Amino acid sequence: MPRIHECSFCGEKIPPGTGIMYVKTDGTVLWFCSSKCRKNAIKLRRDARKLKWTKYYQKEERAKI
Repeated sequence: MPRIHECSFCGEKIPPGTGIMYVKTDGTVLWFCSSKCRKNAIKLRRDARKLKWTKYYQKEERAKI
């Protein structure tokens, strides 16, 4: 049975058969819904809580209200 994963960067749900699984050298598995998320997380090392298009930013904004 295929599993629905959540993007490690933006928080979107990833349908089975799509997305990118990235395994770090320490064994940590990161799931990304797109190359945009992968590049922002790994290559550019951006914080998801500071980008308006991520769900993690929206959670932070709701917590402030």
